[in-house]
Amino acid sequence: MSDGNTFIREDPWRIFRIMAEFVDSFQTMSQVGPAVTIFGSARTKPTDKYYRAAMEIGKGLAKHNLAVVTGGGPGIMEAANKGAAHAGGKSVGLNIELPHEQNGNRFANIPIHFHYFFARKVCFVKYSIGFVFMPGGFGTLDELFEVLTLVQTQRIPQFPLILFGSEHWKGLLAWMKARLEKECNISPGDLDLLKVTDDVEEVITIIREYERRVGPPGTLPLAFA
Repeated sequence: MSDGNTFIREDPWRIFRIMAEFVDSFQTMSQVGPAVTIFGSARTKPTDKYYRAAMEIGKGLAKHNLAVVTGGGPGIMEAANKGAAHAGGKSVGLNIELPHEQNGNRFANIPIHFHYFFARKVCFVKYSIGFVFMPGGFGTLDELFEVLTLVQTQRIPQFPLILFGSEHWKGLLAWMKARLEKECNISPGDLDLLKVTDDVEEVITIIREYERRVGPPGTLPLAFA
């Protein structure tokens, strides 16, 4: 446990570092325009079908002038950034400093580096108008439930929340329906906030329809506005 002297020596400076991360990232992301965040495993190999799908999703979004945001690492993140970059689009990588797994990929043409997970999470959500969740691990599930909770509680607009890969997600969805919904831990209809698909073009269509419905880029809603 830290004592008062430790707080005086360390914590005020830590607060300034946190503030600096928010200021730098907000300043950069505010210039990017409408964006879509793609989450997924850092461990997915280039030969995997989900890697190829993430790359096509990134490419399709970029062709429609939507920036692609990822965690900036390898795997699914690399694939989505690669697709966006190859299409000549804005490819954002919000990279986090980790002792294992996370090295920034070379396809993020707008890299932003974070030390604090929570600052990075805010940046994922604040500037996106849609979210795509590819197969992943704890980090992907963490982001899924965090964004889903924000939409469910109306803290952010009802952005498209797309689960890509029905085979991967069906067990979790079945459990949530059988346990969470049946036991009234969530409300009827809450699971309808999630859209499941295996079709790259459907992902693009869902997000573009939302963009058209809410208005031109200057009027698109942002989280935590």
